[in-house]
Amino acid sequence: MPDDDTLRRHLAELLDGRGAHVDFDGAVAGLPAELRGVRPEGLPYSAWELVEHLRIALWDLVEFSRSANHESPAWPEGYWPAAPAPPDEAAWDAAVAAYRRHVGEMKALVADPERGLTAPLTWSERSTLLREALLAADHAAYHVGQLVLVRRLLGAWPPAGA
Repeated sequence: MPDDDTLRRHLAELLDGRGAHVDFDGAVAGLPAELRGVRPEGLPYSAWELVEHLRIALWDLVEFSRSANHESPAWPEGYWPAAPAPPDEAAWDAAVAAYRRHVGEMKALVADPERGLTAPLTWSERSTLLREALLAADHAAYHVGQLVLVRRLLGAWPPAGA
């Protein structure tokens, strides 16, 4: 594919979430700890639930893209935390760091010239690395938007200093 490098570069940028909307880092920046587990009136999720869901789903997509031996969590309970609030600040920090790490892992898969972007994954007839990367970026854009909405409804948007 003549423009393979260009496509891989565009996918990496899309996975970073920087473009037409707020990226993950911007959406979580400076969110006060006391608001992370609050579900705004009328919404079924908190910032913590969205961050943890983003982390779990991206981890699943990365591992599915890497290995035929990966087993996805049960849907839907395996993709959402059990409680609306993180158990502590360390859990929040760990989830945010893990999400960032998983973005880097997906970008590394996409950047690897040994991996065909459009070749079917041998363990899934309908999946390609391209499809999984696009799914990861699309899923993130959707839920990062929800995260911004949660912050707006909690009066925590825009972040202080932004």
